[in-house]
Amino acid sequence: MDQETIYDFPQSGGNEVGLVATGGNLSPGTLFNAYSKGIFPWYEIGGIVYWFSPDPRFVLFPHKLKISHSMRSVLNKNTFQFSVDKAFEQVIETCRTIKRNGEDGTWISDDIQNAYIRLFNCGLAHSVEAWQNNRLVGGLYGVLLGKVFFGESMFAEKSNASKFALIKWTEELMRQGVQLIDCQVYTKHLESMGAEFVSGAEFKLMLKKFIW
Repeated sequence: MDQETIYDFPQSGGNEVGLVATGGNLSPGTLFNAYSKGIFPWYEIGGIVYWFSPDPRFVLFPHKLKISHSMRSVLNKNTFQFSVDKAFEQVIETCRTIKRNGEDGTWISDDIQNAYIRLFNCGLAHSVEAWQNNRLVGGLYGVLLGKVFFGESMFAEKSNASKFALIKWTEELMRQGVQLIDCQVYTKHLESMGAEFVSGAEFKLMLKKFIW
């Protein structure tokens, strides 16, 4: 299969779990097409990519970010140091390999990892890092198109490290005029920071407004 072929996606919604399509490839052009329509690759099995667009969609509006009293204390104490795009490959590798409660494996395959590294080299994917004593202890990565950031995965090796990274990144995105952070699916962790559900239709309308 020609890995540089750019695949397109249907505008209609997916099935009851949000599955929109299977197959295609993970070329930068295909990924750009997918994200611009609110679709992302969730996992790959046997070389087949599965593409999803959940409805409703879990998102964070940057101006609605909630910072708890305890996190303000962490920020004020300079517990961690913040950086952007300093260690993309290390961030995605750690997101892939870190042990998570209640999860036996990871959706990040070799092909998916390599695809996002290519996207990073194209300037479309970004990593955010939290450091402590010059050691990477937390972070996240995702895709930035126009005024929308699509979060992909995050990790923390120290308590509050991923929250710190997300807060600092959200503040940076606000300075850049970004209007929407896509969290994809619900987590209690993100809800506590202000993330909320919007309908799939509303989400796609925002993409048309904020990306183009």
